[in-house]
Amino acid sequence: MKVKVLGCSGAEMPGFNPTSLLINDTICIDAGSITNTLSGKKQWLIKDIFITHAHLDHIRGIPFLADNLIIKRPNKKVNVRSIYSVIKTIKDNLLNTSVWPDFTVIPHPNNGIIKLVQIKEGIPVELADISITAYKVHHSVPAVGYLIEDKMANRIFFTGDTGPTDSTWRKLDGIPLKTLIIEVSFPNKMKELALLTGHLTSELMKQEIDKINPKPERIYITHPKPQFINQIKQELSALKLKNLSMLKDGAILKL
Repeated sequence: MKVKVLGCSGAEMPGFNPTSLLINDTICIDAGSITNTLSGKKQWLIKDIFITHAHLDHIRGIPFLADNLIIKRPNKKVNVRSIYSVIKTIKDNLLNTSVWPDFTVIPHPNNGIIKLVQIKEGIPVELADISITAYKVHHSVPAVGYLIEDKMANRIFFTGDTGPTDSTWRKLDGIPLKTLIIEVSFPNKMKELALLTGHLTSELMKQEIDKINPKPERIYITHPKPQFINQIKQELSALKLKNLSMLKDGAILKL
């Protein structure tokens, strides 16, 4: 399995791209940074996009990708997959003909560029040699993380945006993770804001790690606010977790 980090920032600033992971060149997890990081030919390879939640920094690439495809690949179809509430929000508030054309019915009502596909928590979606399963996390809006597994039983769990959660780790109990990608959005001094908005600090993240059984082999931190990046790095370093590092835009993880 190859995972390319198109974006892993908790806000957009020069040099910091919003969240998007590209798996084996054809699957995206979140759509914060697709069209601003991939060439046209690489955009054409995308078949499926799994959305963690409907906040703009995680869905903004969907309309721009559709716009690019309709010009060069009008017969292409991209499946946008998530839980019901996320799919409904995208349909009602993004691809709604007011904010952006409804590419679920363009170029033809029965053959739109974008196909919105509802998935259910805990039920795997099988895509060639990759299996992806949604698990609910704790955020300010309905949200899921994704367990991604290949045929060699290499497993990644991507939390997406989340605050402290017990139910997620209970459902994943006993599943060995090669890699955990978990968010840390704020420095420790902003714990109250993190909890209010459904996010984590370094200290809160460590408490989540303590809940996981068995422990992941590798831990990568995603979604830091760029305004606090140096402070977050220092606080993560103080935890002295040898298998922990921060994701970087453009990085490639091979499992």
